[in-house]
Amino acid sequence: MRRMASVLVVEDDQFVRSALIRHLTDAAHTVRSAGTALQALREVAHHRFDVVVLDLGLPDLDGSEALKMLRGITDVPVVVATARDDEAEIIRLLNAGADDYLTKPFSVEHLSARIAAVLRRARPGGAQPAPSSVLRVGGLTVDPLRRRAELDGVRLDLTRREFDLLAFLAARPGVVVPRRELLAEVWRQSYGDDQTIDVHLSWLRRKLGETAARPRYLHTLRGVGVKLEPPAEPAP
Repeated sequence: MRRMASVLVVEDDQFVRSALIRHLTDAAHTVRSAGTALQALREVAHHRFDVVVLDLGLPDLDGSEALKMLRGITDVPVVVATARDDEAEIIRLLNAGADDYLTKPFSVEHLSARIAAVLRRARPGGAQPAPSSVLRVGGLTVDPLRRRAELDGVRLDLTRREFDLLAFLAARPGVVVPRRELLAEVWRQSYGDDQTIDVHLSWLRRKLGETAARPRYLHTLRGVGVKLEPPAEPAP
């Protein structure tokens, strides 16, 4: 049986918004809508959504700024709908926290397919190791089933994507994982930019209390990939 999703449509064009609501409702989703960035933030603050479809051309605030504000309060998957097809702009949006994007004009069938793909990535499973075992790498503990990570007994406050990335690497301690594999397995993308991975690695390193210059757990091999391994024991 198909699982119904809760979708927030953020679109200022009333005709487009009505069409999207009608189609997504016909596809068995529950749909709420907002015509401004402020309304969208209020909706997210008071309701739980599985995915947000975010138009960038909003009347009160540019959608890219709205995306940053959304990411400050939730890690709900966001599909950006934009008329901007500049590659640098798209990369910037993905780095800012977008999970996918669609370039206008697009068909409702295309949107439905993108929403389905984002929901598959967001649900436990896909990019996660077997949920029956807790992963331990040095003082780092990752529980895929409970989606909980701790460092030296202190819980880490991770976004959904940060947790997925950490869990994927923790399931392969000491193994250098190519960036292409990370994009395919964690982001579920066959294409992308290294900046997307670098940004999330930087955020993850900060929460692990390390830096790229002085790594403890996360190690980047330039031109090869990324590995996670326990810190080296101090010399006696």
